[in-house]
Amino acid sequence: MARVLVVGAGLTGSLCAALLRKETTTLVYLALWDKAGDAGGRMITASSPHNPRCTADLGAQYITCSSHYAKEHQHFYEELLAHGILKPLTAPIEGMKGKDGDSNFVAPQGLSSIIKYYLKKSGAEVFLKKCVTQINLKDNKWEVSTDKGCAEQFDLVILTMPTPEILGLQGDIVNLISERQREQLTSVSYSCRYALGLFYEAGMKINVPWSCRFFSSNHCICFISIDHKKRNIESSECGPSLVVHTTVPFGVQHLEDSEEDVQKLVTQQLEIVLPGLPKPIATKCHRWRYSQVTNSVSNRPGQMTLHLKPFLVCGGDGFTHSNFDGCIASAMSIVKVLKRYI
Repeated sequence: MARVLVVGAGLTGSLCAALLRKETTTLVYLALWDKAGDAGGRMITASSPHNPRCTADLGAQYITCSSHYAKEHQHFYEELLAHGILKPLTAPIEGMKGKDGDSNFVAPQGLSSIIKYYLKKSGAEVFLKKCVTQINLKDNKWEVSTDKGCAEQFDLVILTMPTPEILGLQGDIVNLISERQREQLTSVSYSCRYALGLFYEAGMKINVPWSCRFFSSNHCICFISIDHKKRNIESSECGPSLVVHTTVPFGVQHLEDSEEDVQKLVTQQLEIVLPGLPKPIATKCHRWRYSQVTNSVSNRPGQMTLHLKPFLVCGGDGFTHSNFDGCIASAMSIVKVLKRYI
């Protein structure tokens, strides 16, 4: 039985695992490791510590599908809509810019529900808080080590974390990446920002006429979502949640500050932008060091093969473009290459 490891429990990694399970006819053991405490990657959904049913999307807020991808990725959208994981976005979003033919979707249970759906389909063993630090060749297999000092061997490894983290890996992988590949990986760049989630008591009201709003003139805040309104969900059992995304310049300026200090600054600006907001019962501040890809690998190949036997490949939106469809395209590209070796 081939042992396959996927590193990264975001959209690309989870969909890779699901597609591999579907496409492979031989018996395969699938493991998925992620350094975070929950699956989702940049589609993470946080829960209030007082009520797990009160949630907020801290990363991606909704999915925009162009007319091109509505056809090319039709199966993926139809499947998620049929299972109630996605539904059309109907709530008003102030300041949203789009193109003719675009369709927008929200996830009623939070965007991380997409990742969890694909992980369940994959049948992969999911291990969280496993941060990969080294990859070495041993007995014609990959020995993958974590920051806790444990190591396991795999026949095939798929890396879907951001490219700076791939370049930061130690061991034999350092010499396996060619000079040209290193140049391409180094060329990938990301924006960075902070997200602040605020959770409120049941029965609390946030009286604004929109579900989400983009801000163009605030140095700190670029976007606010009233998450239950965005998803068109009303519940008497849990209170509303609000998400604030900072601007990229603010994220860059305060990237190495403590999350506690950043939260104070964002809260001060929030009180100016939305005066009279009730006091939340819980908050969650998240640093997005790799928020969105601003420059991807040239020609957008979807994946980069680092070694053939044993197989080692990397992918993600850094090899396509930074949205839902970019991750789908990368996962499909990875699996197309892998099918030759499983």
